[in-house]
Amino acid sequence: MAQYTIGIAGNPNCGKTTMFNALTGARQHVANWPGVTVEKKIGHIHTNGDSIELVDLPGTYSLTAYTQEELVSRNFLVDERPEVVIDIMNADALERNLYLAVQIMELGVPLVLGLNMMDEVRSSGKQINSERLAKLSGCAVVETVARSDQGTQELLNATLKLAKEHDGAWKPLNITYGPDLDPVLDDMVKLIEAEDFLTEKVPARWTGIKYLERDEDVVIKGRMINTALSDKLEAMAREVADHTEKTLNARPDALIADHRYGYIAGMIKDVVSYPVLDEDRISRSDQMDRVLTHRFLGPAIMLGIVYLIYKITFTVGEIPMGWLEMLFGWMGDTAYTILPEGHFRSLVVSGIIDGVGGVLGFVPLIMFMFLMISALEDSGYIARMAYMLDRIFKIFGLHGTSVLPFIVSGGIAGGCAVPGVMAARTLRSPKEKLATLFVAPYMTCGAKVPVFLMLTAAFFPHNAATVMLMITLCAWAMALIVARVLRSTVIRGASTPFVMELPPYRMPTLRGVLIHTWERTWEYAKKAGTVILGISILLWAMMTFPQLPEERLAHYESMRSATQAEETIVQINNTEAEEAVRNTFAGRIGTALEPISELAGFNWRVNIALTGGFAAKEVIVSTLGTAYSLGEVDAEEAQPLSDRLVADPLFTKASALALIIFTMLYAPCFVTVVTMARESSWKWAAFSVVGSTTLAFGMAVVVYQIAKSFL
Repeated sequence: MAQYTIGIAGNPNCGKTTMFNALTGARQHVANWPGVTVEKKIGHIHTNGDSIELVDLPGTYSLTAYTQEELVSRNFLVDERPEVVIDIMNADALERNLYLAVQIMELGVPLVLGLNMMDEVRSSGKQINSERLAKLSGCAVVETVARSDQGTQELLNATLKLAKEHDGAWKPLNITYGPDLDPVLDDMVKLIEAEDFLTEKVPARWTGIKYLERDEDVVIKGRMINTALSDKLEAMAREVADHTEKTLNARPDALIADHRYGYIAGMIKDVVSYPVLDEDRISRSDQMDRVLTHRFLGPAIMLGIVYLIYKITFTVGEIPMGWLEMLFGWMGDTAYTILPEGHFRSLVVSGIIDGVGGVLGFVPLIMFMFLMISALEDSGYIARMAYMLDRIFKIFGLHGTSVLPFIVSGGIAGGCAVPGVMAARTLRSPKEKLATLFVAPYMTCGAKVPVFLMLTAAFFPHNAATVMLMITLCAWAMALIVARVLRSTVIRGASTPFVMELPPYRMPTLRGVLIHTWERTWEYAKKAGTVILGISILLWAMMTFPQLPEERLAHYESMRSATQAEETIVQINNTEAEEAVRNTFAGRIGTALEPISELAGFNWRVNIALTGGFAAKEVIVSTLGTAYSLGEVDAEEAQPLSDRLVADPLFTKASALALIIFTMLYAPCFVTVVTMARESSWKWAAFSVVGSTTLAFGMAVVVYQIAKSFL
């Protein structure tokens, strides 16, 4: 059986992920690239006795290594040396998409061009001569429509054929870069080849181009391998840069880009033919944008869509959520009946079933929410949201690109702050990046959503969708206000202009939406079964030990012996159970914080949960489940956590609102803090933890003190 490693590359919004899903289906797994937190997807295909490992490269416009995504993609090509790369293109924007293809061709990797979205090309009246493009580019060319699975098998066949023909051999494309750069580039090639400088991985001419482009990653590697030669190449690059700036008013990297685009323009001149269009003719996407991105109608429609997502989530998801609550209740009852009294029964019932079950109980709501958000992403509407919100972001001193970290972090709901923080690296301004890093975790990420859903369903059941919409809007408002304060004080500076590509609207495919929904839901459930399980067991131990001293146990036993009244005995048992939890390590922490936290309406149980939330926000739900379970004597009368909170006289609607605000704003989870430190510094990450927690508590106190007067 022949085995091949194939990369699949492409610009953002070109349909690359849809094609990857179409080719691999469920035969894929997600991890991270070594050393970085950029997502890595690998799919496996078996066909006609051949085994293919298909690696989904991060969406990128080039291989210039300005961003981590570009660097990851390039390092994969250089270090892993795949047999073939499939470049998925938006065929309706061929010139721009070919820029990445040309850079891959310069590297020498055998390339298959997948002209995707050909249905849109044909409907617009344009024509693309694929055979002519294949002849001029020297690459295999396949027309596809990934979302309807058209051309996927042909693309796979062409890829395998090319892999077998080349058998691992690379043939780089050589483009002329004009009379100013070509002579210097030729001299560089001679020096590089004479010293075998990096030639075991990449062509000598490609290395010379990187030195002319001042590619920091390649230069650093070059210095480590051969300092003398690297210094000489850098000097040659500086000399020609001085010359081109004086004579052409342009640096070599700009000239290289110009010549690449010139090469592309010459290649597609005879490939693409355009229809004669009526001047008043407007594309379908433009017509929709007139309404959906209208200055006044657009934001109103956007709010309506977000509200509809929450309304459907609560209405439809409530039924399977009830089933899961009944299931975990039955599991708790069964475990309580079967297992003998002791610590093991307490661990299983209170630590595992009530802890993890509290998190897993929200899987139906999370799933329906992810389903609708995935459909919005695939339709192209999320990009419109970013476009509309850019107008507001400028007022608060942020860049329009900051919208994307906000949305990825959970700007609608269900995202994750880790990739949201990573998305901030696309911001060119360091000050705008720092402000975005600080406030992006305020969004309603998938870890916070169960907390909000639980409190909303418990205390505001008749207005759940409205309250969830208000939580989302409040998160955005707080993020923008805090960003404005930061940009006016500790990180002053002017905002930079914003340019963004709006992809055409597309009808989401059921398969693509279901795959995206499954991936996100599974990640959520997997965390409940691993990280949350571990933390739940640890917190159960902290809420179980040390136990009450013998004299206190004897005291309660004597009180029970002194009465025959059943109600009095139940009251004594509950008092003993609460004192037992308060006496534990976690109970002591929660009780110690109570004199301060009661200003925000938080009792000692909530304090324990919020302390655990520093590790992961999902732990708040599981810890509350364990804390309230251990505080109840009759575990056979298992109740959903929402009912237990409502039954607690010390936890009111005002407390619920304060807890929502505090959870929204306080320190990001540990993984997010580490990611934030990588993207900026540990000093800024620590400032975020302390500053956000201080702000969260202050806001929670204000909300609680005001709300308890009205609710």
